[in-house]
Amino acid sequence: MQFTADLMPSDITGQPVFDARTQDFRFRRGPVFTQILLADEINRSPAKTHAALLEIMQESRVTVDGTTYPIEPPFLVLATQNPIESEGTYTLPEAQLDRFLFKLVVNYPKVEEEHAILKLHRSRSTLEKQIADKIQVVLNPERILQIQDLCRQIEADDKILHYITAIVRKTREWPAFFMGASPRAGIAMLSGARVLAAFSGRTYITPDDVSELVLPALRHRVILSPEAEVEGDTTDHALKALLKTIEVPRL
Repeated sequence: MQFTADLMPSDITGQPVFDARTQDFRFRRGPVFTQILLADEINRSPAKTHAALLEIMQESRVTVDGTTYPIEPPFLVLATQNPIESEGTYTLPEAQLDRFLFKLVVNYPKVEEEHAILKLHRSRSTLEKQIADKIQVVLNPERILQIQDLCRQIEADDKILHYITAIVRKTREWPAFFMGASPRAGIAMLSGARVLAAFSGRTYITPDDVSELVLPALRHRVILSPEAEVEGDTTDHALKALLKTIEVPRL
């Protein structure tokens, strides 16, 4: 879904529509009633539209006129934003950023990748043809829910929990940060570490699983102090420096 400056909350959630046959209003579901929602350039929509996503992203449901409509699991929100342009954009509130599990930084493609893009364009191959030729269905919603249940069974030792807690709490007193991470950050790191362990064929979390998730799980949950910004520091650099001060547990 393309997020624009005139996008209203009802454009996402849906709204009651008058039915002439029944002489009554019926709820017409919006595009959020899906399993994968791609919010393209989410920072171009106004704050009121951002607020409409808070309940959806946290509770997987929509409430309109006092009636709650659940969204069938699995439900995933992917969002993009252009970090270069600032004209006509609205900064996402911390409460909404906190509901995103990870923030990934996508840089320019490598030389080989950019060359492959040009070759693909030269071949005049359409996106639809690429999908038909190369994309294969390997999962269904039921299987994804089964995998999620399996990941929840991954063991997390108390030392791992203390390690995650120490990292999150350290962000609140680190001098380079004006604002540290919330308790939801620890939940995100624990959930991500379980998935990393499962995909590595292990039934337990290691400290390496946790440290690998520090940047994607925390970079959008902390705010640099004005002094750190003036000195040219970055969020990723500050998080790396913070991680080095935390004692790694031995299992």
